[in-house]
Amino acid sequence: MADAVIVVVLLLVAATATTAVAVRDPVRQALVLSVLGVVLAVLFTVLQAPDVGLSQLAVGSALTPLLLLLTVRKVRRRARGREDPE
Repeated sequence: MADAVIVVVLLLVAATATTAVAVRDPVRQALVLSVLGVVLAVLFTVLQAPDVGLSQLAVGSALTPLLLLLTVRKVRRRARGREDPE
């Protein structure tokens, strides 16, 4: 039973990681990366490493996508500022 759960979670990790690579829009990539962080946290918990899972949950599914979204927002704002000369 435990092996089946591990295989299912590993397949979810593979599917989510492939989706993160295939998505072209940076905002959607950040959101998929957040989902990948949650799935990896579940994998670590299933593999009996809850401390690593909690760290992954904090960093991989919250902090990193947030930083990416803020960066994309700032870059797009600067690009718009250059297009509209005043």
